[in-house]
Amino acid sequence: MKKIDKLVIGSFFGPFVLTLCVVVFIFLMQLLTQYMNELVGKDIEALDYARIFYYFSLISVPRALPLAVLLSSLLTFGNLGEFFELTAMKSAGISVWRSMRTIFIASIAITIFAFWYNNQILPWANLKGYSLLYDIKTAKATLNIKEGIFYNDLPGYNIKVDKKYPDGKSLKKLVIYRHPSSDYNGGNKEITLADSGQMYTINNQSYLVFELYNGNQYSETSPSASAGTATASRQFVRNHFGHYKMVVSLESFGMKRTNEDQFQYHEYMKNVKELTVISDSLQREYGKARDNLYPTSKQYYSYVFRNDHVKPAPNAPKEGKWIDSLLKKKVLKLQDKKQLLASALSQAQNVLSFAKSNKSLLLDKEKSWYRYDLEMHHKYTDAVACLVMFLIGASLGAIIKKGGFGVPVLVSVLFFIISYVIKIQGDKWAKDGILWVAVGAWLSNFILALVGLYFADRALKDSRIFDQDIYLIWIDRLKKRLNESAFFQKNILRRTAVS
Repeated sequence: MKKIDKLVIGSFFGPFVLTLCVVVFIFLMQLLTQYMNELVGKDIEALDYARIFYYFSLISVPRALPLAVLLSSLLTFGNLGEFFELTAMKSAGISVWRSMRTIFIASIAITIFAFWYNNQILPWANLKGYSLLYDIKTAKATLNIKEGIFYNDLPGYNIKVDKKYPDGKSLKKLVIYRHPSSDYNGGNKEITLADSGQMYTINNQSYLVFELYNGNQYSETSPSASAGTATASRQFVRNHFGHYKMVVSLESFGMKRTNEDQFQYHEYMKNVKELTVISDSLQREYGKARDNLYPTSKQYYSYVFRNDHVKPAPNAPKEGKWIDSLLKKKVLKLQDKKQLLASALSQAQNVLSFAKSNKSLLLDKEKSWYRYDLEMHHKYTDAVACLVMFLIGASLGAIIKKGGFGVPVLVSVLFFIISYVIKIQGDKWAKDGILWVAVGAWLSNFILALVGLYFADRALKDSRIFDQDIYLIWIDRLKKRLNESAFFQKNILRRTAVS
C-alpha cells in the first residue's frame, strides 16, 4: 500500500467509526422515546434493558452504515480539498479517481459485509429484539397504589386507600373489592373495609400481604342451583375483625418470556433463502386462487351465458312450434313473481358477497407476497446503498472542499433524508402494486446513483459548481446583458420617434 493510500484510508476510517456509533446512538434514542411508556415503570431487571439496547443496536447498524459511509467519505475528501492536499495530488499527476480508489475498494468491502450482516445477523437480532420488546410491553407495571384512586391492576381486586404514609407500607382507610374469577361480572359481592393496615411482599416478591386492622368484611352468596326457583333468597354475611391478613398472588406481575417461534413468521426474521422460498410459495398460492375464482363462481349462477360464436349442437331444437308453446304459457301470479324476485335478490347478494370475500382474499395474498419479496430485495438494496453513498460523498467532498462537521453533516443529513423518503415511497408503491417490487425496492438507489455519477463526473473534471464566485459572476453577466438590452431598446425607441 502506497503512502497516498494510507493517508486516504486513515482519514476515512476515523470518521466512519465515529459516525457509525453516533448514528446507532441516535436510533436508540428514537427507540427510547417511541416506547418510553412501555419501557419505564416495569418490574424488569437491568439485564433485560441491556439486552434490548444491545439487540436494537444491532438492528440499527444496516441503517447507520450508508450514512456513515456518506459522511466519512465527504469529510475525507473535504479535508483533503480544504488543506490543498487534493490539489497537490493533482499537480503531481495523480487523478481524483486514483485518490478515491482506496476508499472505493473499502466501500465495496463494507457493501459485502453489509449484505452478509443483513442476511445473517439482522434476522437473528430482529427475532431477539422484537420478541423481548413484546414481552416488556406486555409486562405489567410495578405495584403502585395511590391515595384516593382505585387500583385495579391486581387481577380480581379493586383497592382504594385514603392515605398512604411515607414508609410505603402503612395505610389508612382501605376499601377492597374482590371479584372471583368464576364470577367476575357478578358485581361487588365481597367487600372488605378496614380503618388501617400494612402492605408488604413475601417470598421474593411473589405474594402481596395486606395486614388489616379493625374492619368489616361483607359477602353475598348467590342462590344454589338446587333452589330451583328464581325467587330463592341470597345469603348476606357480615364479619367483624380486629386483625385480618389477606395474601394476594403477584404472579401476573413481572416479565414472562414468550416462545420466540411465535415471531418466526414475520419477514424481518428471515434470510434471503427463506424469503425467496416463501415469496415463491405465496406467488403460487395467489395464482391458484385467482385461477380457481371463475370455476368456483359458477355455482352461484342458474343460467348459462350465450356465445354466438359457438356452433349449436346437432340435437339442438330448431325454430318451430316450441316457440309458440313458450308464448302460450300462463302468466305468473303476483305471489310467484315475488318469490322469483326474492330468489333473484338473494342470489345476487350471494354473488356480491362471494366477489367481495374473494377480492379481499386475493388482495391479502398479493400484499403478503409483495411484503416478502420486498424484504428479500432490501437485503441487497440496503447493502448497495453504502456504495451509492460513497459515490455521492466522495464526489461532493472533492467538489465542495470543506472539512469539519459543518457543511459535510448538513449535506449528509440532506441526502440521507432524500434517500429515506424515496425508499419509503417506493416501498409503499410496491406494496400497493403500483410498481413492480424490484422497481420500488431499487428506486432510491437508482435515483441517487444517477446523482452520484453526475457529481463524480463534475469532480473528475474539477468543476466548481458549488463555488460562490461562479454564481456571482454569472449574475453580474446576466445583469449586464439585461442593461445592454434595455439600452438598445431605448435607442431604438428614440430613433423611431425622431423618424
